[in-house]
Amino acid sequence: MVEQHMKRLKLHGFNNLTKTLSFNIYDICYAKEPAHRREYIEYIDEEYNAERLTTILTDVCEIIGANVLNIARQDYEPQGASVTMLISEEPVVAEELSNTEAPGPLPEAVVAHLDKSHVTVHTYPESHPDNGISTFRADIDVSTCGRISPLKALNYLIHSFESDIVIMDYRVRGFTRDVRGRKHFIDHKINSIQNYLSRDTRERYQMIDVNVYQENIFHTKMIVKEFDLDDYLFGTGVENLSRREQKKVRERLRREMAEIFYGRNISRGVSV
Repeated sequence: MVEQHMKRLKLHGFNNLTKTLSFNIYDICYAKEPAHRREYIEYIDEEYNAERLTTILTDVCEIIGANVLNIARQDYEPQGASVTMLISEEPVVAEELSNTEAPGPLPEAVVAHLDKSHVTVHTYPESHPDNGISTFRADIDVSTCGRISPLKALNYLIHSFESDIVIMDYRVRGFTRDVRGRKHFIDHKINSIQNYLSRDTRERYQMIDVNVYQENIFHTKMIVKEFDLDDYLFGTGVENLSRREQKKVRERLRREMAEIFYGRNISRGVSV
């Protein structure tokens, strides 16, 4: 992939553009027994508690070149967690900050406050007693002002959660002026959020874009291509289900995933 660079702008004062990346991630499973559903919620609450989320968001700030000013975090009863961070632009050399269309770093291994910028995450584990489907949703927002952009953290975030469905929105708001007084409503080239994802991510997910270029609004939805029933069973395995049960559970899971991906209910009997 050939990177295309926009000519560096000479600004009049501070860069007033606000760049916001918002995305929802969904993890879906089938937990047959009430005890299994409780265990799934407990597992998610432990895996993505406020402390772990704080670590993830702190790494995000480091990736995008932001300085954490304040952190507020909270675990909830009976389930869920939130983290918010306030951040400021890191005092680094301008050449070190890049918004080019290329994937950001991968993870090696909640809410933060920034100066005029912030990072937040909220989690929503839930289950339904009638059909055994349990889902985990995390809403993440990274909003920055100045030269830094949240897009470089996208690759890291997706790999940190390894989700079945990811729905992303990126928007550049406001304007900034160059030294001649000309307004600039975006300061970097972007054709698609997909260009900021690594090859393994693009190969793992089916993706669709809905972009409004004239408004600097970019929307990408992703759903995993491969479906192995055993990967979606919590507290049991395929060998413990009859063929009839396997078919029923597979249909429930695929319908759940399709409804979340397309944002609408799908009638029973419709192939998914």
